[in-house]
Amino acid sequence: MPVAAQAFAPFEALTVQLLPYAADTNDGSHDLAHILRVFRNALRIRAGEGGDGKVLAASVLLHDCVAVEKNSPLRAQASRLAAERASVVLEGLGWQPDRIAAVAHAILTHSFSANIPPETVEAKILQDADRLDAIGMVGAARCFYVAGRLNSGLYDPADPRAEHRPLDDKAWSIDHFPAKLFKLADGFRTETGAKLARERHDRLVQFYDLFLEEIA
Repeated sequence: MPVAAQAFAPFEALTVQLLPYAADTNDGSHDLAHILRVFRNALRIRAGEGGDGKVLAASVLLHDCVAVEKNSPLRAQASRLAAERASVVLEGLGWQPDRIAAVAHAILTHSFSANIPPETVEAKILQDADRLDAIGMVGAARCFYVAGRLNSGLYDPADPRAEHRPLDDKAWSIDHFPAKLFKLADGFRTETGAKLARERHDRLVQFYDLFLEEIA
């Protein structure tokens, strides 16, 4: 069994089946490491919230199976495209239609950009688990990684806190913290996820403050 699959215990067999479809990207913020972090987040949340483990694991493994760059005009469609591809993959593996639909719904609704509310416990867990990876120390690292891919600057040297200008996270990566990242902790769907989010949000705020202190 591949070493990567062993990291997804207790769903190693499912991982062997789905891993070839899991990360259709060269984007290091949505790679196998991201999927594994989301999987571990999801297991922690499921321990407190319940849900179908196999549906959740498949949803995590395939939630980024179609790659759409952050600045693409198709960005808002990324989760829909991934849900459609995941459905085809699972149908080919002989999954029942109701379970395919459950995975597709979780993938469709996990995305911040899609803005579609999750209705099942598995969908709520996936959304929370994925958003946990956007805040905290890992969230800060991913923010700057994506900014580098999109050729954004670190901060506006004339006004790094955006006190006298509109926030512009396409031009300045530090603007992404108040523009989006600081808002994520308020939108968690599960009690367990919300508790984890509060802890990571506090770390993210601390990172932001220390960053701005250093450049002052």
